[in-house]
Amino acid sequence: MSEHTTSSAQSAFNSLQHFINQGIIGQDVLVERMLIGLLADGHILVEGAPGLAKTRAIKVLSKGIEADFHRVQFTPDLLPADLTGTEIYRPQQAAFEFQKGPLFHNLILADEINRAPAKVQAALLEAMGERQITVGLASYPLPSLFLVMATQNPIEQEGTYPLPEAQLDRFLLHVKVDYPPAEHEKSILHLARAEARNEIINEQQAFEPLSQYTLFQARNEVLDLHIADSLEDYLLQIVLATRNPEAYGKDLGAWLRYGASPRASIALDRCSRAKAWLAGRDFVAPEDIQDIAFDVLRHRLILSYEAEAEGITPDHVIKELIARIAVP
Repeated sequence: MSEHTTSSAQSAFNSLQHFINQGIIGQDVLVERMLIGLLADGHILVEGAPGLAKTRAIKVLSKGIEADFHRVQFTPDLLPADLTGTEIYRPQQAAFEFQKGPLFHNLILADEINRAPAKVQAALLEAMGERQITVGLASYPLPSLFLVMATQNPIEQEGTYPLPEAQLDRFLLHVKVDYPPAEHEKSILHLARAEARNEIINEQQAFEPLSQYTLFQARNEVLDLHIADSLEDYLLQIVLATRNPEAYGKDLGAWLRYGASPRASIALDRCSRAKAWLAGRDFVAPEDIQDIAFDVLRHRLILSYEAEAEGITPDHVIKELIARIAVP
């Protein structure tokens, strides 16, 4: 990347990141992962306890981009047509007219996605995978900028429906959100009081949202980022190791039932590039791959019954794989 192309798009993203960090305190990893999802053109599944700014994060992001935003609260009585839209009969024309649903917005917040039944979750599959919605005999394309951020609560499991593996694989990243550091909790109190007094409205209005043109330009720069052949092989080796874990230890072979698909290889490549680009570099480093590998792979691994009985988590398996695969 040349200095000229880097300066305009990256400075715009730096401003966007600064804008989001003003509204989301103590969740730097979540903010970075949202920007990586934007740059890598993928969807994000965010898991965390209530009150950790999951919903707030996507709302603040939507204010920083020239894009329309829609929130869908997933509930057990939600229907697929509530997402995709439905055909309405118009007596004047004596014909059916398609009424678009909330999925035709740029940024979608699927709040508590695991509270909706499987048929509703399946309605997202085509939208997330193929960027279109089919109703009857007609297919309708979704916007060029289309990002689904789904949230789920790991604490309350009553009345929830686990996401199918096919749908999990369509999420670019599975981000786990933890409590903010203690030193940031005081800043959160100050921010809440300032918002209650409407003291930050003028500052938010002064921010110029990121244009979609700049976003697409940034995506092209990310795709052009340099990655050494040896690092590309290393990236692939991590994904392939999830399919042949026995080669890296009998314990790994006993823990994994199914590994990651080629979609994981593509995701790891694009996310590693996006992470390096956000850091201001024009090349991918091994640390980029290692750091983002957890979010790319944790929802794509299916553990064995033995691993679950031993309390082994996908993160533990990924950590062991990274430790056992030689860095070029």
